[in-house]
Amino acid sequence: MKERDKGRIKHERPRGILHVRAQDAGNVVTRYWPSLDLQPFVEHFWVVRWDVASRQRAETVPHPSVHMALESDGREEIVGVMDRRFTTVIEGKGRVVGTKFRPGAFRAFVEDPVSSFTNRRPPVAEVFGARARGLGARVLGRDDDLQGIEIIEAFLRSLGPQVDESMTLTARIAGRIAEERGITRVDQIVSEFGIPLRSLQRTFSEYAGVSPKWIIQRYRLMEAAERMAEGAVASFADLALHLGYADQAHFIRDFKQFVGKTPAQYARSLVQR
Repeated sequence: MKERDKGRIKHERPRGILHVRAQDAGNVVTRYWPSLDLQPFVEHFWVVRWDVASRQRAETVPHPSVHMALESDGREEIVGVMDRRFTTVIEGKGRVVGTKFRPGAFRAFVEDPVSSFTNRRPPVAEVFGARARGLGARVLGRDDDLQGIEIIEAFLRSLGPQVDESMTLTARIAGRIAEERGITRVDQIVSEFGIPLRSLQRTFSEYAGVSPKWIIQRYRLMEAAERMAEGAVASFADLALHLGYADQAHFIRDFKQFVGKTPAQYARSLVQR
């Protein structure tokens, strides 16, 4: 790793990587802070490299963020917020350079509501037009991560994004939900931020692409998976209650839909690794 990379590497443990024990999560992806002027819009840039002898499956839980993913196989996509886990198969040698936009911030780069991208993966050139053609080739043509990221940052600046009040509010609320584990209901957000429920729902549809209820459930289930990865779950019934579920059966159903396994199956799979 080059010396200049070190100051921009984001050392916080990544969230949402499934089937990986807590202490190993940081080895999967390298993340970089954006330049200061882009920090209102970009949470971080991420780079995944692989060189494997056999096919491997990787699964992640999408955050309430839009991503731009530039892949070495030629795919260049805007990845909207996905309502289910994302599964990909890697083989041979490859690389992906991604941009994770802050919740609500992708709205500053497009004319349409962010909900129009939910569960979609349109080509970058379809979203941004002719100016985006060849972006992936230019970025991936640089083996140095930061040189590629500098090209992405120049492209994003050329789009002229502007901060607005609704974008900032969406990011604040999403951040609060992610950080405060005690938030399990939408009415807590309504009360804390003093925003009417319908206004909150409209703002999140336009700026986040998903509802505040969806974001609360996503982060609380992500928390459940993280606790299991840390080996910190003694009782699934107690965990369900902590996450705001009225009964364990409802928690098990949501977790299985979220991860693809019941909590007990998922916890066992981590022990076997």
